[in-house]
Amino acid sequence: MSLNHHLQPLPGTRHHEPAATRRDFLLRSGAGFGGLALGALAAGETAAAESMRARSGHNKTIARSVIFLFMDGGPSHIDTFDPKPAVNRFAGQPLPESIERVITPMGVSNNPLLPTRRKWQRYGESGLPVSDWYPHVGHHADKLCVIRSCRADGLNHVGSVCQMNTGSILAGRPSLGAWVAYGLGSSSHNLPGFVVLLDNDREPPGGTRVWGTGFMPATYQGTRFRQDGTPILYVSPPQSVNDRRQRGKLDFLARLNRRHLAQRQADDELEARIASYELAYRMQAHAPEAVDISQETAATRTLYGLDDKTTAPFGRNCLLARRLVERGVRFIQLYSGSGSKWDAHSKIEQNHTARCRETDLPIAGLLADLQQRGLLDETLVVWGGEFGRTPMSEKGDGRDHNPYGFTMWMAGGGVRGGTVVGTTDEFGMHAVESPAHVHDLHATILHAIGLDHQKLVYHLQGRPERATLNEGQLITGVMQ
Repeated sequence: MSLNHHLQPLPGTRHHEPAATRRDFLLRSGAGFGGLALGALAAGETAAAESMRARSGHNKTIARSVIFLFMDGGPSHIDTFDPKPAVNRFAGQPLPESIERVITPMGVSNNPLLPTRRKWQRYGESGLPVSDWYPHVGHHADKLCVIRSCRADGLNHVGSVCQMNTGSILAGRPSLGAWVAYGLGSSSHNLPGFVVLLDNDREPPGGTRVWGTGFMPATYQGTRFRQDGTPILYVSPPQSVNDRRQRGKLDFLARLNRRHLAQRQADDELEARIASYELAYRMQAHAPEAVDISQETAATRTLYGLDDKTTAPFGRNCLLARRLVERGVRFIQLYSGSGSKWDAHSKIEQNHTARCRETDLPIAGLLADLQQRGLLDETLVVWGGEFGRTPMSEKGDGRDHNPYGFTMWMAGGGVRGGTVVGTTDEFGMHAVESPAHVHDLHATILHAIGLDHQKLVYHLQGRPERATLNEGQLITGVMQ
């Protein structure tokens, strides 16, 4: 009840009925234009409530979740999944004139070709070649669709990480996970629809905005789960507040909100707030259980490499991703080397040996575990970074950024395993066959989970906005 309710007009003065609340004041003053602004805010909160309801997609699909394994800093495709013998044959020489010169962060590159020390092996019935940096993943070659002709627009990490996450090198747009949450809602009653897992304390270039919502309501943004302690910051009540007391506080707040709502039937943003409070309450009880890997068997822990301090950080996140998929989380993004640790301008042997060692066994464990639990077909797994690396040397023993032609792979979720899509030139510099831009990658990922990137629209100030910026198309040959 407003304090104005107790105020009485002075004798002889004209009586003005006080607004009972700030909401009433906005609705009554300025010909109601204040209420228009309030309505805009309310619309965002109403969307928040709607986002908590699971929705069907645009097309039939078997994938229900996406796990995006993001190698932060840019892995070298010609040293992992795209063998280029010509690089070693012409090692020490400049890139042939037949290959277009490129602009790198260091300018136009004329550095000599840097040979690769990798040994390659063909795996599975498909005979897919994988380097000795990823032998465990190689044993799952028949599950992989390797896209060797990826292209991006950015040259530096901030813009390129932003584009691989949001579709644009410029900040301010929703992330891919946010689009999935917006398009499909959450199939989990007790957990967020979009979760982010880092393997260290550093954020990727661009910070939290790379899993943000841009111009969409914040309810669709990624929720970062921490590795240690409480998985979600500020979600747990103080130790002095037990479950009964917390439930009582929430019920009392809900009664007040519903009493207010009863007099304002058209004012439905309160329903969104009530739903948000309820989700937060359920997360207090269920998020700790979701990340409690002590429930897992010793064999499962070994499968993900949790017994080795080198593989344990990323392995734990891979295991958490499987547990979150089981609990209905739509989009889980795992960062390897968060803070551009895959960036190998020098000493690529030391750098990539360490990064691949940290991720190879956990990724293989994730693929194996999803398959044996019957989850791989309904989970799309994506591997890659913001760009690849050049065949030319930098600083004598490193490789520069290469957004002109690089590799990503997908597995599960209706993907045609044991296949290769697209090619780069004989040195791995440019995508030359079936080039796949970031917008094409996003369109394909959205399609796999049941969303048509052309129909997935968010209206902003009268303008239809899409995840692929009105561009992109499905990559031919990826899906079954």
